[in-house]
Amino acid sequence: MRKLMTFAALLFTFLGAFAQGDMPVVWETKLSHHIQYTGTSLEGEHSYAASDKEITVFDNNTGKTIWTKYFSDIAPKIRKIDELIPFWESSTIFLFDRKIGKDQIACFDLETGKTLWTSDKYQDLDEGAITYIKEDDCFAISLKKELVYIRARTGEELWSTQKFKGVVGKYSYNAADHTLVMVNFVPSWLGSLFSGFKNQIVRINLKNGEILWESNYIGRAERKVISKKFLFDLNVSDNKVFLRLNGMQVYDYNTGASLWSAAFDYTPDNLVRKPLGCRVFGVYGAVAEPVIDGSDIYILDMVNKRNQYVKKYDINTGKLLWTSREIKDARVIPGMNIIDGKVLLQIGGVVEKQFLRVKHVGDQTITESVIEFENVNPCGIQAFNTSDGALVWESERFKKGITNAINFKGDYIVCSGKELYSLDIATGKEKYEVPVSKGGVGYAQKILPYKDNIIVVIGEKGVSTFGAQNGELINSGKYRTSSFEDHVDNILVMKTDKADIGTFDLNTCKYKDFNARTGAITTLSRDGNFVYVYEKKIVTKLGTH
Repeated sequence: MRKLMTFAALLFTFLGAFAQGDMPVVWETKLSHHIQYTGTSLEGEHSYAASDKEITVFDNNTGKTIWTKYFSDIAPKIRKIDELIPFWESSTIFLFDRKIGKDQIACFDLETGKTLWTSDKYQDLDEGAITYIKEDDCFAISLKKELVYIRARTGEELWSTQKFKGVVGKYSYNAADHTLVMVNFVPSWLGSLFSGFKNQIVRINLKNGEILWESNYIGRAERKVISKKFLFDLNVSDNKVFLRLNGMQVYDYNTGASLWSAAFDYTPDNLVRKPLGCRVFGVYGAVAEPVIDGSDIYILDMVNKRNQYVKKYDINTGKLLWTSREIKDARVIPGMNIIDGKVLLQIGGVVEKQFLRVKHVGDQTITESVIEFENVNPCGIQAFNTSDGALVWESERFKKGITNAINFKGDYIVCSGKELYSLDIATGKEKYEVPVSKGGVGYAQKILPYKDNIIVVIGEKGVSTFGAQNGELINSGKYRTSSFEDHVDNILVMKTDKADIGTFDLNTCKYKDFNARTGAITTLSRDGNFVYVYEKKIVTKLGTH
């Protein structure tokens, strides 16, 4: 009996080390309708949950309903919607009722539910075809034959132009003369919509839609299908337009003339398998972004899937300073760092997948947004001199796999999934090798930097932390089989296939747990203090601490 009691006590102690309690409920609100569409305002005070016939807007602080309406009350010609798109910066929501050749669109105010305008003029629209220009409080709507510019609150059409094809991507606004420099793009699922499409970067007069200049760019401009983050950057400086897209392209701001270009056309097609049942799909992080170091810029040139190089340029003149030797047969090169006179390349490893998929949960059909990661081989680490581009060393340790690599002011940490390695930047020799199993959270999915000297290991069954300088285990929190969901400051969220969530405090690796219904949608607040959970007819706000 004593042995049995001792075993029970040990078991209780073991379980107690990992069971840190449930997430506290701040409020819980039951709606009058099922939840099919959700939107959590991470900066504002109001969020929404909707079925295909009804919508409720609630207060983020209290959970109290601000208003509930049937869509037919907002727009009499719309009774059941096919899509709902929020534009948070303009505090508006678009409703779409799609009928071949007779699409109905309604725009209403998020805070009040007041109908702003309705139209059947614009056909075959999708979320990707509408861009909000916040500086002008207008929408740029991309149609098959023209770009239409309308006032956000009234729907008044100000101008249209047939000289710009595709969707308005990232832009730079000039308040002095009311012009935009903007890049066009075609979301992959809208490819058939735009006939005669060509890559355009233009400067346009917003008063009348006049194209002041037009130039072509290299590559394929995109934004992520779920998070909507642009995969390119555009900025104006010193009368130059800098477009970072698969390299760097530089134009004269006044004339649009191409000053210099170090760019390539690369698409990460067929790198990973598309999941079953997904509507839209994208793979990201396959090619490292250019790195600027003083007046130098280092660019990966992915000529094709079998020919890749590192190139160093003078960012002011575009002069090519050197080209590395060929990096053979690298399918992806997701990481590039400039450290202590070396260019460090991560070849192979984790890439990001984003997709929408339709799931049937009981009598409900749920459209689920998924962001997850997958490892792509072959893998390795190579180091080149920043002075001449010569290969200095190559590590053979990672042929079987890499999750990713991170840098802590000279401590270059690489994870193979099973081991953590600290590599000497000058020689590639290992300063230490530590098994991630010491953290007890299974095979590593990904590592993250935390503070100045802490490695966060996101495992298959929880989260652990290690010291960057010595590889010693600091803390560990074991959870159920799960994957990385979100991260803000010291809060990291893991989510199971059944939608249960654990919110970890990275300072201690202790977590709070919430058992959600299968198919639940969860959103972490921007400050990391709360999680909003949407399940069936219930919205719950939870604390993460």
